[in-house]
Amino acid sequence: MKLYAVSDGPPSLAVRMTLKALEIQYQLINVDFCALEHRTDEYAKMNPQKEIPVLDDDGFFLSESIAIMQYLCDKYAPDSSLYPQDANLRAVINQRLCFNMGFYYAPISSHSMAPIFFDYERTPMTLRKVQNALEVFETYLQRLGTKYAAGDNVTIADFALVSATLCLEAIHFDLTQYPLVARWYATFKEEFPQLWEIANSGMQEISAFEENPPDLSEMEHPFHPTRKAKA
Repeated sequence: MKLYAVSDGPPSLAVRMTLKALEIQYQLINVDFCALEHRTDEYAKMNPQKEIPVLDDDGFFLSESIAIMQYLCDKYAPDSSLYPQDANLRAVINQRLCFNMGFYYAPISSHSMAPIFFDYERTPMTLRKVQNALEVFETYLQRLGTKYAAGDNVTIADFALVSATLCLEAIHFDLTQYPLVARWYATFKEEFPQLWEIANSGMQEISAFEENPPDLSEMEHPFHPTRKAKA
């Protein structure tokens, strides 16, 4: 098994945490994002979307981090509490995964990652969208009343949501206005230090890029617009 991943990419980190939690042996292949290794024709044979990550399970190629995490659990640990078979429990996990993909990570990425790597700026509007996402997550945690995002046990939904939230920590975003989110995030770090070690490695890279943005001025590519120099 091989995982084509980027070292600081939240979707890649979520999949790596799943592999670690399931104790699946695999080869980690780093994809150089800045060198556009994911935009090559060779990479497109594995994933026509040319996005990261991609799983190669003995010639079976699968992209999209949610699909990869679900596949790993279904095939290699069907009885795991990370993605239980119970329809109601699984429905909540799936909802949280969809929530992260479409409502939570998207504005967080636009506010935290895009200004580092692309020609985007942090504005009051991007901040408000992040705040809105956090408010909704806070509400989900309050209504469910459990330790983790989809229940009292950690699930693959938490891996995705943690990987998104670490982007905020990387840019020193204050979570104190969202006490349930902050507690959930701290609990994960405390209870799963080996998994957090994976997530933290990516967070530290993003934090370093925040302080010293990469020079992408020579990257002339429609999917990678020239980023503006910070003042």
